[in-house]
Amino acid sequence: MTKWTPTHEAPEPLEGPVVATITGGTILWFVLFLAQLPFYGWFEDHGHLWWVWTCAAGGGLGLIGVWYVRKRDAAIKRHAAAQSDGVTG
Repeated sequence: MTKWTPTHEAPEPLEGPVVATITGGTILWFVLFLAQLPFYGWFEDHGHLWWVWTCAAGGGLGLIGVWYVRKRDAAIKRHAAAQSDGVTG
């Protein structure tokens, strides 16, 4: 079996408002978690309690994601500033 090799270069990665996107997703997970809390008993009775905890986990992991992308964004800006000052690194 031969290995398939692409004949064109990969496109540049898309850069957008990453911090805003991750923050928005995190807020959405927390809103979904809070919206399901009044129905906790129903979810428990029907074996769907994992839905509630999935939303809580999504919000918690989203907080880690927000921290990560803010650090990444700051590092990219520091690197760009260093490049414009003529410092390599």
